[in-house]
Amino acid sequence: MTTSPYDILFEPVRIGPKVTRNRFYQVPHCTGMGFRYPQAEAAHRAVKAEGGWGVVSTQEVEIHPSSDLTPANEGRLWDDGDIPALRLMAEAVQAHGSLAAIQLAHNGHHASGRYSREPMLAPSGTVSDWGDPWQARGMDKADIKAFRGWHVDAARRAKQAGFDIIYVYAGHDMTLLMHFLLARHNHRTDEYGGGFENRLRLFREVLADTKEAVGDSCAIAVRLAVDELMGAAGLRHEVEGRDIIEALAEEPDLWDVNISDWSNDSQTARFAKEGYQEPYTAFVKSVTTKPVVGVGRYTSPDAMVRLVKSGHLDLIGAARPSIADPFLPNKIRDGRLEDIRECIGCNICVSGDQLLMPMRCTQNPTVGEEWRRGWHPEVMTGDKVVSERFLIVGGGPAGMEAARGLVAAGHEVVLAEASDTWGGRVAIESALPGLAEWGRVRDWRLWQLQQKDAADLYLQSRLSASDILDYGIGQVVLATGASWRLDGVGRTHRLPVAAFGALPVLSPESAMQGGWSRMMVRGRS
Repeated sequence: MTTSPYDILFEPVRIGPKVTRNRFYQVPHCTGMGFRYPQAEAAHRAVKAEGGWGVVSTQEVEIHPSSDLTPANEGRLWDDGDIPALRLMAEAVQAHGSLAAIQLAHNGHHASGRYSREPMLAPSGTVSDWGDPWQARGMDKADIKAFRGWHVDAARRAKQAGFDIIYVYAGHDMTLLMHFLLARHNHRTDEYGGGFENRLRLFREVLADTKEAVGDSCAIAVRLAVDELMGAAGLRHEVEGRDIIEALAEEPDLWDVNISDWSNDSQTARFAKEGYQEPYTAFVKSVTTKPVVGVGRYTSPDAMVRLVKSGHLDLIGAARPSIADPFLPNKIRDGRLEDIRECIGCNICVSGDQLLMPMRCTQNPTVGEEWRRGWHPEVMTGDKVVSERFLIVGGGPAGMEAARGLVAAGHEVVLAEASDTWGGRVAIESALPGLAEWGRVRDWRLWQLQQKDAADLYLQSRLSASDILDYGIGQVVLATGASWRLDGVGRTHRLPVAAFGALPVLSPESAMQGGWSRMMVRGRS
């Protein structure tokens, strides 16, 4: 029997009454699909389970109309009518041998109420953080009792929908449970406010309620932000972030820890590299015996092994890396490390959710289309059985991806690039400070093509229309992009800037290559 340095990543881990087949854990993340597109949501998560993620989670799931996040497309479990849509996802994930997790959430004053018209709730009266001129009502004891009941009802519905792991969520400064924990939001003077133990009370109660309701057959996970990067104004991992985990150390079946808010948790590659959350979450395993999952945009299997062997994490959490390559676990298992489509940390996935549409991914063009178009990140199928020959003009990301996909579908390609560099604009962008990971867009596709005899690659091959016709290749793909207007005409300016005597306009490429500084030097001279 052969062994691999990565075998430790494929050991099963017990999470309460459940056992996950390996250490790969897709933590909850938004998709822009949610309750409005349940088939698309289920298909997206199913592909990850197929690709080897041992646990696959939903995004946050609203537990009550007062948690309405409209117009955002999150999950929804307001009543029994929402169970079938969520069951689709749970069953799709479990069909591939993975555990399905659901992140229950009440958004407190982060809710919008735009659809439900329910008043927002908060520990103390405050304004909405959606930007609407609305006020959240400070909760009285009846509201707190009702909230606890809503969470129990949602947990029971989640169990009925078939989920294996049910979350109690206090993170990202977006949930009522976290709002009660934070002194800057919780100004109460009763037993739910004031000192640390009082602010922890509701969290402790809801965790106990959830365990009592479903803990016999479902694992209970806590998702907690241990640091907000706000200094003394917020949670700090060495102060109350640690205190919370010490106080509840053995209560949940799993600790899912990160930093807050979501913009800190999902920092871009320009500002944060792989493992950037480690300084904040390193303490957790020292104060609990329960399994711990954490994130850090991990794509390196060596880094993953280090985290497990050092006792930092039991499970390797991921959101963005699981989007960029749903098959990352299986590729590590099979020794196909060069095939891993690594996340570049550009956050176009986040922007899709913010735009209230199914998300996209720079690295994985199939994301969001797994159900509607039947796209699969690893399987390319064509309508025609007979192999054809394609000429692709343009060696940027689009041309390279077209070439890769066609070869994978059984065709032959000739890829011609006018310049002496593959990658188009991304070759310029990835040379900028902090953006080296963006080069993965070029490098992964180039390596894939270089392994294929059916792909002929040519640099310094500028082609005219007559050149293309002379080749006689029947199928032609133009991937040359577009040219920027340099006269300043656009959405808001209808006349060329030259009409006002302004300086010439730079294209983004010219600016990135130093054109602005050269222009200023010429201007001074």
